[in-house]
Amino acid sequence: MINKALLKEMCSKHNIDLNDEQLQKLDEFSEILVEWNKKINLTAIISPNEIVYKHFVDSLLIFRAIDLKFNSCLMDVGAGAGFPSTPIAIARSDLFVTQLDSLKKRVLFLQKVNSHFGLKSKSIHGRAEEFAKKIEYRENFDYVTARAVASMNKLSEYCLPLAKVGGFFIAMKGPEYAPELEQAEKAIKVLGGEVEKIQTFKLENSSIRNIILVKKISQTPAKYPRTFAKISKNPI
Repeated sequence: MINKALLKEMCSKHNIDLNDEQLQKLDEFSEILVEWNKKINLTAIISPNEIVYKHFVDSLLIFRAIDLKFNSCLMDVGAGAGFPSTPIAIARSDLFVTQLDSLKKRVLFLQKVNSHFGLKSKSIHGRAEEFAKKIEYRENFDYVTARAVASMNKLSEYCLPLAKVGGFFIAMKGPEYAPELEQAEKAIKVLGGEVEKIQTFKLENSSIRNIILVKKISQTPAKYPRTFAKISKNPI
């Protein structure tokens, strides 16, 4: 389906090394993705080269932004079709990955993918603001990722309550992240976070990816996250 040599070359340019087994699995994943996309709406990106650039390389850039600890736990909020979490799980089989999505059909797709590749990934159906109130999920993850599913102030309220103190919320944003981040300063502070680093990457298709690392420096107050309606209507 995809050009594996192209994927290997593009990843190498960003100092990301993939072995033949990982490349084969990503190729198979692209085929499964396109096939399922005929039945349910998973992604608008279905051309082989776009999958390489906009899904695979883009997801794997997280390895350039932060050194994920061995055997650590990562949650992908609003996992969708599995980006960035599925390429991350394929490239790092030691990680314990949890994928959270609000649409049951997407969760079913992710469960099939995880089973097919034997990944240490768990896909669950639900909303972040609800799961962050559950004792087994709240402040339980070393890393919480999200790829452009909401504005930064709202996203912080969804994600930071799930991150351990000492862990990270990893927000993946496009080129116009600065106004969003400025607007989210209060929310990040209130929720126990602190922006540690922002890294900007230019992909070979000229798209820009900014990865914002927010370190969890203190516990999130118990009243957060609020309900979806309150977060949407009145962001912190």
